[in-house]
Amino acid sequence: MIFDLNDEQKKLRDRIRQLAQQHIAPQAARWDEEEIFPRAAIDALAAEGLLGMAIPRQYGGLELDLLSYAIALEEIARYDGGTALTLTAHNTLAAGHLKISGTSKQKERYLPALASGEMLGAWALSETTTGSDAASLQTQAERTREGWRLNGSKMFVTLGSVAGLFIVLARTSRQEDKRHAGISAFLVPAEAAGVKRGAKLKKMGCRSSDTTSLLLKNVQLSDEALLGREGKAFADIMAVLDRGRVGMAAMAVGIARACLEEALAYARRRKQFGQPIGKAQAIQWMLADMATEIDAARLLVWRAAARITAGEQGTREAAMAKLHASEVATRAANTALQIHGGYGYLRDFPVERYLRDAKACELGEGTSEMQRLVIARELLGPLS
Repeated sequence: MIFDLNDEQKKLRDRIRQLAQQHIAPQAARWDEEEIFPRAAIDALAAEGLLGMAIPRQYGGLELDLLSYAIALEEIARYDGGTALTLTAHNTLAAGHLKISGTSKQKERYLPALASGEMLGAWALSETTTGSDAASLQTQAERTREGWRLNGSKMFVTLGSVAGLFIVLARTSRQEDKRHAGISAFLVPAEAAGVKRGAKLKKMGCRSSDTTSLLLKNVQLSDEALLGREGKAFADIMAVLDRGRVGMAAMAVGIARACLEEALAYARRRKQFGQPIGKAQAIQWMLADMATEIDAARLLVWRAAARITAGEQGTREAAMAKLHASEVATRAANTALQIHGGYGYLRDFPVERYLRDAKACELGEGTSEMQRLVIARELLGPLS
């Protein structure tokens, strides 16, 4: 059972916190306001190895276990949810899928560039009509003499306009009785003919993170572009999502912690009726509830991360962590805004940004409703 961090993990936490305070905190509000992808900050984090957190050392990565990775993401998200989203999409989804399913040749070709930040990776699963129902994707991959031809479109592609490599999920065959069968994954270089990036999407929050649509028109790929087994990618998708949900949950904890820290500071300095508002029992109870929920969410994240790191099945634990942490983040942001009163509604104060960023955590890597379905199915088991 894990209730505290070891010395190595504490050193990692403190180092990431220092980097976040140096490279992210001073500019996060401006990135959000101007919807800027912070390339210089991402390059600075890449120089510290943070774009290779999930990548093995033999390919230039840090090879962090999932718990250490979650600790790092919490520290980044404390200062900017968008930057945390960039890191988790690159590390957990793109590099993570390649690490799980790639051949030695594929890993040697792409993982060093992903680890160094020379190349950013994007994972293209969702489509305009396919979100939670991943098995219904319509993007097609057809065999040709040269290898494969891809046609279709993707939606909500994080890092869509800056990625050098897309991992695209496409249908290679159709079985109506088993919709998840026949789905394959492909490594698609951004410069491949027929790849067209969509316009940057205007989002409510996490606005420093780049998100676009993606159009694939007669994209010709070699046989070596197939990632994993033909028609068997759905199981890999689920494994990637388990880890992705831990990452999203850690991001939510970081945002929630930011809300608590800002609310505590404001409750100490803001005076009404001749005394700090922190002396009011109503404010104290709000803060106590926030702190308790955040600690519980963090422990759920750590449990899921430790279980998956140990090689055990962690689908239920990851879904629980993601569900609870994301909803805690939204509640914490709402409470922090309420404690700030009218000032919390102003963009001069960060809590309104935290509220917008927190909401993304209830949607990404599967909505809260989908997490509840996953948890219930894991609890019930097969039903006749």
